[in-house]
Amino acid sequence: MKKTAAIYARVSSERQKEEGTIASQTALLLDYAKVHELSVPSEWVFEDEGYSGALLARPGLERLRDLAAEGQIEVVLIYAPDRLSRKYAYQVLLMEEFSRHGVETLFLKTAAAETPEERLMLQFQGMIAEYERAQIAERTRRGKRHRAKAGCVNVLCGAPYGYRCIKKSEHSQAYYEVVEAQAEVVRKIFTWYTQELWSIGAIARQLNEQGIPTRSGQGLWERSTVWGMLRNPAYQGSACFGKTEICARQRITRPLRQKGGYSRRSSSSREKERSQWIEIAVPALVSEEIFALAQERLAQNKRLSVRNTQEPTLLQGLLVCEQCGYALYRTSTRTTRRQIKYYRCLGSDRYRHLRGPACSCRPIRQDYVDDLVWQEVLRLLRTPQLIQSELERRRTESLNTSPVQQRQDRVKRELTRLSQQMDKLLDAYQEGLMTLAELRKRSPEIKKKIGALETEQKNLNLRAVEDRRWIELSNSLETFLCRLNKTAQKMNAIEKQKVLRAMVKQITVGKDLITIHHSIPVGAGCGSADGASYPLCTRGPHAGSGRHVFPWWRRKRSLTLPGLRSPQGPVRPSGIKSGSPPAMRARRR
Repeated sequence: MKKTAAIYARVSSERQKEEGTIASQTALLLDYAKVHELSVPSEWVFEDEGYSGALLARPGLERLRDLAAEGQIEVVLIYAPDRLSRKYAYQVLLMEEFSRHGVETLFLKTAAAETPEERLMLQFQGMIAEYERAQIAERTRRGKRHRAKAGCVNVLCGAPYGYRCIKKSEHSQAYYEVVEAQAEVVRKIFTWYTQELWSIGAIARQLNEQGIPTRSGQGLWERSTVWGMLRNPAYQGSACFGKTEICARQRITRPLRQKGGYSRRSSSSREKERSQWIEIAVPALVSEEIFALAQERLAQNKRLSVRNTQEPTLLQGLLVCEQCGYALYRTSTRTTRRQIKYYRCLGSDRYRHLRGPACSCRPIRQDYVDDLVWQEVLRLLRTPQLIQSELERRRTESLNTSPVQQRQDRVKRELTRLSQQMDKLLDAYQEGLMTLAELRKRSPEIKKKIGALETEQKNLNLRAVEDRRWIELSNSLETFLCRLNKTAQKMNAIEKQKVLRAMVKQITVGKDLITIHHSIPVGAGCGSADGASYPLCTRGPHAGSGRHVFPWWRRKRSLTLPGLRSPQGPVRPSGIKSGSPPAMRARRR
């Protein structure tokens, strides 16, 4: 009987990804599985493209480990130990984890580690791979640092605007040459910012109005480009190496959450202290006094800017414009009586997009949308039937996965066949057709196979374990809902954020509709007073897609949820006053 196997392949760089080396790994492993009669379902071929071997958090590796923990595979095929991990400690951890679950790890470029010598060789290979990675990284760092101290500009990323990098030749080292036309633009930028006190946005607009080309000559001047130029110390005659350093990722951004929390690199960069920078002399374009004045004004703007707010919002990082895909940020306006806050799309700001606004999304009131989404999430949480039905669906789907079910059937048939063989041996012995010695010789092998298959059948039969987990999850869900009902009105913005982000992936803001993308897909809602069942989305292209779509405002000046109408009329969420906000009133016209 064929053993069930899974394949894992990995490449770490974009160049390897483009060259298709991961496809060659998978092809060789599939050929190996075919020759050795291993069954590899197509959905059990896991590939991590562009992920470093020094990381454990890789999507393909995580799915492989989950598959091994569920007892669904017997063999893991990997091209080489360094494809599993570049760190020896991680290799040992993963191989021991697979071994505990009864999964054999086979490397195509390494002999099977059966003897102590072979296991020692595998350990050496893991340590050498880790040492090689650390050695290359350290040599590269030390080499760049040494060349930077020697005043070589080659170690820098590239010449900034206003300079041209002249490559190393037989007669001279590489150096920066001043481009006078661009240098004059740099001086204008510093003059406008430090002496005429222009804003960065005004400087970018002025450069575009004058038709001054950028370095590439194709795009337009952006505010971020001007901001980077004002901070670049090369313009005062000291280009710096080592301004940033690699550190662990501190924030999980919205794009990363949308990818499932996985990234091809688990690091980010942060600015180092000024004393640790290595200065390289280059021709100066502005004086040190003007550059220092620009840094002083940048620091003052950062500290006193009206955008520098520390007040959190409920839907922070979740709102996305349906028209342009940009995020929505919070802004405000003040009347004679109070301050009114809005969510506004980044794509609708004319000053951010030099070719005009990217979309026509109008601002929406923060208090209306926050309360509406929060009440809707509470309503879903207070309807445990939706969550329980979804969890039951996922549990049934995981238990009835096609490869797992096929493996269970094969194990069951093999157990039946071996039991019949054992019965035939006993019948032959009782009828005197074989001796006791022959029976003792042939029966242990069959018993051993039966024991192994019974163990595998227990690992595959997860229904009892999943049922217990389901009961525990249901009990914990009920406890959570009880606590939530008691404390929902007393939560602050941070606590509400945690609950909301656990339930909602993203909120898409359209012209007339808000679409809530739930972490748990919602297909049908609870019934009305007469017990009828209504879908949460009853119209439009999103019907039945697991997303809850509802309008912001109806003509009757009440916020309603389509498909959840009571016999008495539309349902108005509590805490929302009737009366159309100005932005909604303009939209209806």
